[in-house]
Amino acid sequence: MLYHSPALFHLIETDMPATAPLPPCSILLLAGGQGRRMGGRDKGLLEWRGQPLVATLHGLLRPLTDDLIISCNRNQARYAAYADRLVEDADRDFPGPLAGIRAALAIAKHDYLLVLPCDTPLLEAQLLNELLDCAVQHPGRPVMVREGEYWQPLLCVIPVQHAALLEAAWQQGERSPRRALQPLDPVALQCLAGDPRLANLNTPELLSQINPHAGH
Repeated sequence: MLYHSPALFHLIETDMPATAPLPPCSILLLAGGQGRRMGGRDKGLLEWRGQPLVATLHGLLRPLTDDLIISCNRNQARYAAYADRLVEDADRDFPGPLAGIRAALAIAKHDYLLVLPCDTPLLEAQLLNELLDCAVQHPGRPVMVREGEYWQPLLCVIPVQHAALLEAAWQQGERSPRRALQPLDPVALQCLAGDPRLANLNTPELLSQINPHAGH
């Protein structure tokens, strides 16, 4: 089913094991961008090791949730095979990832929304579980990956209880996920700079360096 969208961070380094069973979460896969760095191509459908990037991520995410949401603004029929539900931006000028996040928060089935981009095929389930575990340990606060000194705001867990706050930020003109989340005092899940799991394959050159099928 397709739905249309209606200060400093707190750093905590954590590698501790889960202290309680992880709760169910909804997952949002962001695939709604314009793909400028890919020459306008739909990144989620680019080939990665013999299959679309979205298929690789679907294989990772499917065991983790019964509510897999994909934000996409084109090729919905193809993306539907990999999602429980789709959302698209009401504004057709590609307003950015916060549009997809607010749309997913409005329909999420569970108390947490795990967010990730479609061009990170080297992600591992362990890292995603660590994000969710950290969110459980810090109730009510978003958790965001920090790679070295740099925040990765599109790899995060957002408590769904904050949907109204992010919607208000959007209505006030905010379009940056990081700035929209800042008032909620996000917690950092610290990763080393250059962590290969976080590789963002957002240009043809990066994709072709580790993907012999790119461009075919």
